[in-house]
Amino acid sequence: MPEQDAQIARKGRLAALVIAGTGVFWILATVLGGALGLDQRLRALFDMMALGGFVFALVLIYQLWRLRRGHQGSRR
Repeated sequence: MPEQDAQIARKGRLAALVIAGTGVFWILATVLGGALGLDQRLRALFDMMALGGFVFALVLIYQLWRLRRGHQGSRR
């Protein structure tokens, strides 16, 4: 059981870091893109990269949810 608790905690930390990192990247890309006058296509690329990061975070959260469901079922 402790191994599965550690796995759940590790996946939760990873999901939190991905969300926070993606948010910081997106904000910085938006601010710097406006300040440097970057082309709209390049700024859209940064937006798509951020969207990919958030989708990856959703996948991690789904995996975490499945892990927790399996973990709770084994406790009963």
